[in-house]
Amino acid sequence: MEIRDLFSSVFFVGALFFSSCASAQTTHIVNPVLTGFYPDPSVVQVGTDYYLVNSTFSYFPGIPVFHSKDLKNWKQIGNVIDRPSQMDFMGEKLTRGLFAPAISFHNGTYYVTCTDIDHDGNFIVTSRNPAGPWSNPVRVPQVRGIDPSLFFDEDSKDYIVYNSDAPERKPLYPGHRTIRIYEIDPVTLKVTGQEKQLVNGGVDLSTKPVWIEAPHIMKRNGWYYLYAAEGGTSVNHTEVVFRSKSVWGPFIPYENNPILTQKGLPDDRIDPITSAGHAQFVDGPDGKTYAIFLAVRPYEGNFYNTGRETFMAPVEWKNDWPIINPHSKEIKYEYTVNYKEVKQKDANPQAGNFAYTLTFEKTLDPALLFMRTIDSSSFSLSKKSGLTMKLKPETIMEMGNPSFIGKRQQHLYCTTEVELTFSARSENEKAGLTIFQDESHFYFLSKSIENGKPMIQLYKSRTGKKDLELLAQMPFTDVSKPVKLRIIAEGDSYSFYFSKGASWQLLKDNVDAKFLSTQVAGGFIGCLFGMYATSNGEPATNNASFKYLKYSGNDPMYPKISK
Repeated sequence: MEIRDLFSSVFFVGALFFSSCASAQTTHIVNPVLTGFYPDPSVVQVGTDYYLVNSTFSYFPGIPVFHSKDLKNWKQIGNVIDRPSQMDFMGEKLTRGLFAPAISFHNGTYYVTCTDIDHDGNFIVTSRNPAGPWSNPVRVPQVRGIDPSLFFDEDSKDYIVYNSDAPERKPLYPGHRTIRIYEIDPVTLKVTGQEKQLVNGGVDLSTKPVWIEAPHIMKRNGWYYLYAAEGGTSVNHTEVVFRSKSVWGPFIPYENNPILTQKGLPDDRIDPITSAGHAQFVDGPDGKTYAIFLAVRPYEGNFYNTGRETFMAPVEWKNDWPIINPHSKEIKYEYTVNYKEVKQKDANPQAGNFAYTLTFEKTLDPALLFMRTIDSSSFSLSKKSGLTMKLKPETIMEMGNPSFIGKRQQHLYCTTEVELTFSARSENEKAGLTIFQDESHFYFLSKSIENGKPMIQLYKSRTGKKDLELLAQMPFTDVSKPVKLRIIAEGDSYSFYFSKGASWQLLKDNVDAKFLSTQVAGGFIGCLFGMYATSNGEPATNNASFKYLKYSGNDPMYPKISK
């Protein structure tokens, strides 16, 4: 055998070995990849890195930024809107604010486009680092509508595509919208030329399609693909696709639309996933296409408290058309992919069942949320006391900035616990743990006083009213000691506990969780467990301290808790 033949043989055997090892590397993707209130996902690939953003509406900081190497393990690395000088949402309902961000990358710059639904309209922020800091928003007033996203073409021309009004602002029926496009300068962030309508109504105008929105454009094999959500973001949600040989159209719809939906499936299926849509395509580490999209996990009918969550599914290309989840109409809780898993260092778990504890010694976890803006003077962190929050006159029933810091409910079945040090000086002063959907839909487990006696109290909000309904209370002794508060979610119910030591005492169980569902409350947000301290409209000089927040989720569709 010649030397060159020997090398060829060695190379061939080595190639087979490495190919075999590579094919043996499999990863199990668990859905949702981001559990809890993480709606309207948008994703971008930069080299071997992936970055993902979500809507936050009127919570602050706005638009979390996640990083991944494998589309499975995600770590929050920052927030796009993290300075009050960029934007705040004072006076706005929590389900308003920021709708549907989209992230993109071009020539070393990251872009996020988004809609401030009630005030600034459509805007763009930029950064050279996805972790931030991000620029102040630049408004794009010519782009009238919602859900803008950018497309950078190979010919050095760039575009912004978005949902807008019906032609001539004369809708033929409720929910009649269009998809439109402008050319845009990626440096000045100003649109140029004339606006062009790309889609009228949706796939088939004669069927009166509603809410064509969240559009993205991509180019593949000489085709421009315009894909978007259709049908509204509830149980009729779908994803549809069009294509053209020109970015300006005409765009022809795929004859087998929609390419993703869960409508039409049996209502009695086990552990259903519903309301799927609002997708974006991305190439995985294996070079194959995947879709990142929103969907929900109801515990009954259309009742869910965890908000709209971020899911992932494979995409197959057939005759140059993309099909999401091609082998089953039903979205799976687990997919197997043929590439290596890359875990994120020091990242809180986001998928499946998990448990972790947040402490408050130096910094706040970037996933924690304030209402509408941040008041840095209203709280402090220390190793000894943890999180100390000043009581403020504002309440969570109003549209200001109460003393509230929240963490998303990420499971249908979960337990949240805090340790609280607080002594009320009047009946107006209350501090504790709330499970919160919006200004009119929440429960509040608090420590306070009544007739001069310390009490543990459970309140329920009253829709349309500014006072609370007292559901239960018990006297609390040893006021100098910390108290532990616990809320347990079990699908359609919550239970509320307190503890002065090792044992837990039930205050009230089987409290209606449907009251906090999106089906009842409306809107677009999910529930938060919130540390909350208020003087209820009275001047306040008191403080409440939270030593830690423990969270544990154990949903039945997942086999075990991973810590």
